[in-house]
Amino acid sequence: MEIMDRIKSGTQYRNLVLEIRDSEDDEMIVEGYATTFNQPYQLYADANMVINEQVDARAFDEAQLGDVIMQYNHEGRVFARTRNNTLEITPDEKGLFIRADLSGTEEGRKLYEEIKGGYTDRMSFGFTVAEDRTDKTGEDPRTYLRTITKIGRLFDVSAVSIPANDFTEISARSYVDGLLDKERADALAAEQRERQKQKIRILMEVNNGY
Repeated sequence: MEIMDRIKSGTQYRNLVLEIRDSEDDEMIVEGYATTFNQPYQLYADANMVINEQVDARAFDEAQLGDVIMQYNHEGRVFARTRNNTLEITPDEKGLFIRADLSGTEEGRKLYEEIKGGYTDRMSFGFTVAEDRTDKTGEDPRTYLRTITKIGRLFDVSAVSIPANDFTEISARSYVDGLLDKERADALAAEQRERQKQKIRILMEVNNGY
């Protein structure tokens, strides 16, 4: 429980292979999806376990979206933000749609050119999880599907240079540890129930004169 609480309260990051599309006019506008809904992606995999993850279509219904910023690799300069209306964030039927005006700063204009030139074409978002559920897929007993049903707060959306990062790995590893702890606890409880059944059978046999 403590591990799961840390996962839900800590900021998590997901890198997604999604296109950032530049507008066709002269404005320095970029558009894209920071995440898509109900489309599982692999969060973690090793020899013993695979965890896929998806975001529910209503996960952002109660999320805190008060002042979200757009950055590069989740750090450094702020290129756009909702508070000054240079960043728009809209959950739609496909996912979390973003539209950003990068013309306000010199660094933002440079980022726009990188996106337009195809040098940067990935997005990520930083968030906290308020509620989720984990199910076994049925295809493989070691394969799980985590569904994020409620986002607590959205901190930022970022253009990213590398699809993987340490934050994702850390949160995934903690999540795996939590699942393993639960499996061990369930196995121990099942073993204890079986031993109790054996004791009852022995007592019944003794009482019946066997």
